[in-house]
Amino acid sequence: MSKYNIHSDFKKYENTKLPLSPLLLPLINIFLSKSVNKIKPAEGVSLTKEKITGYQNGLIELTIYAPKDIDKSAPCLIYFHGGAFALKAAPYHKNLVCQYALRTPCKVIFVDYRLAPKYAFPVGVEDCYAAFEWVCKNAEVLGIDKNKIAVGGDSAGGALAAAVSIMARDRKAPEICFQMLIYPVTDARQITKSIKNYIDTPMWNSKLNKKMWELYLRNGVYGKREYASPMEAASFENLPDSYVEVSEFDCLSDEGVNFAEALQSSGIHVELYKTAGTVHGFEIAEKSEIVTQSVAKRILALRKAFKL
Repeated sequence: MSKYNIHSDFKKYENTKLPLSPLLLPLINIFLSKSVNKIKPAEGVSLTKEKITGYQNGLIELTIYAPKDIDKSAPCLIYFHGGAFALKAAPYHKNLVCQYALRTPCKVIFVDYRLAPKYAFPVGVEDCYAAFEWVCKNAEVLGIDKNKIAVGGDSAGGALAAAVSIMARDRKAPEICFQMLIYPVTDARQITKSIKNYIDTPMWNSKLNKKMWELYLRNGVYGKREYASPMEAASFENLPDSYVEVSEFDCLSDEGVNFAEALQSSGIHVELYKTAGTVHGFEIAEKSEIVTQSVAKRILALRKAFKL
């Protein structure tokens, strides 16, 4: 019996842990890619792919999800998936972004950034920033309203989204209108109470979190630690309005709350949603009513941000 009061919808994942062995990661990522490719996009959503130039001229792939009747000047969510900076997107990510696209409605641009440990920091985050720049430069051709470009991500993808927002501010780029951060990674210092308490939680825990940071920051931070660890930014001013969601039994819970509060203290409008009975990556239980409710709250937040 678990020592954590996890909701019954997630009990089947009590013994599940994300694997972070560098030897196994390539095989796992091949499996994930094949699994995602087998899933058809939701009815009413079209899917197109683009290859663009990422950091230091590396190629990265973008997948554009668009409702078939979307306006020609549509809002856009640029989405960065989770996976400890080292794993490719999971099948449930594809289903989630289709829901965001259909029900907001908006175009979703899903970024296949390069992964640690082969491509350690800053490659992944700079790839994500390159995707943001590309969307801004090509907004008219893509049928996107350049004033309604948001970023979002879950877990490590939340760190990437938050970092891209900070980078866009620092680099005087076009304004990001909103950021949606789902149980985000935000703090490489790993000093919160939830980090200390949740050493054996399902799906993700502080031991795995430590390994993640070792892989991602194996080459150092190049003097830009806040682009890896957004909670360490010198300033949180002039960042986008935000939706931050955290899971109850998750070592990352406190740093998500801390990041939301840091934004609020700097005058940023933030909606913080604390899910109950949940674990990290809980959307894997796609039929759960808790997942349904959480996704609905995210979509409502996007609709408000896009003034729909």
